Amino acid sequence: MDNITQFSDKHAMILDILVNADCYLPLNKGFEKAFEFLKRPDLKQLPVGKYVIDHDHVFATIAKDNGRMKENSKLETHEKYIDIQLLLDGIDDMGWRPKSSCHQPCTTYDLESDIQFFTDEPDAWITTKPGAFVIFFPEDAHMPMISKGSIHKVVVKISVGPSS
Repeated sequence: MDNITQFSDKHAMILDILVNADCYLPLNKGFEKAFEFLKRPDLKQLPVGKYVIDHDHVFATIAKDNGRMKENSKLETHEKYIDIQLLLDGIDDMGWRPKSSCHQPCTTYDLESDIQFFTDEPDAWITTKPGAFVIFFPEDAHMPMISKGSIHKVVVKISVGPSS
């Protein structure tokens, strides 16, 4: 099977719990390594920072930060990476909108950071609690880190391109 093209070249955001992670392994070659990292028993104890899992094909960032207000946030999109965002502590009310319906860019696409921001409003809100993960594909604009409290989460980036 070749990358995510087995199903189609377009996907929609996924919300699920870690117990069901194996259902999504066929979507991308990097998902197996990504979910293996997310199932580590010591995940909550790992320090904040970046963790290389498979070179630049799969890597994770562990973050602990205060949430942001919806009014001060923007939708973001990526072209080179899929995000798997797993909440470890707190509540993250993530906004979502199809990238194809985003018409108000406030930045140009930054190739090095793989990010572009939009001022469009989300079409839906996803309340994510500890143990739940959200997968955002390049077709998904998303607004993470929306919370009145602090958030402890892991974001794993998986390349949409071929891995070694």
